[in-house]
Amino acid sequence: MDELTALAVAARAGDQAALGAFVRGSQADVWRFCAYLLSPDRADDATQDTYLRAVRALPRYRADAPALRWLLSIARHACADTLRRESRRAELAVEFAEPTRASHAAVVDLFDLISRLEPDRRAAFVLTQILGLSYAEAGEVCACPIGTIRSRVARAREALVAALVDDECDLGERGNWRAAEGDS
Repeated sequence: MDELTALAVAARAGDQAALGAFVRGSQADVWRFCAYLLSPDRADDATQDTYLRAVRALPRYRADAPALRWLLSIARHACADTLRRESRRAELAVEFAEPTRASHAAVVDLFDLISRLEPDRRAAFVLTQILGLSYAEAGEVCACPIGTIRSRVARAREALVAALVDDECDLGERGNWRAAEGDS
């Protein structure tokens, strides 16, 4: 059992010091994951939401998987809920306001390119290439087979390389850049 999992088990039993150590020990990874799935500006709120959900779910945590994987799965759901809420707000705003065109920056950094990836590909890429999880661990976080994670990471890489080569990226629906149709 790794240290974070041991802290989560102790926190589950009511040890407040272990809970604090668990949060401190995992906060950077959770924040970074949320920042890549949403944006750095929205990562603080998503991270806070993740820990609120995790503390409520801690009594049900069975320690079958490492605590960081469990926590990143909660973070993924928190980010998805944030995106759904924002999507609904944007739809309402379009109904009541004139649409505006967003200006495109001349220089696009890596974070911007990653943020343009389709959400499932972005999650797989961030988990494996930035946070360093194995494909199996990323599959558990994303609740899909290893082969799907491999496919999503490969397509994300292709999309990023193509975007770096081609200044005229084709943006898909709602700004998500897509390299190919469909995902396995």
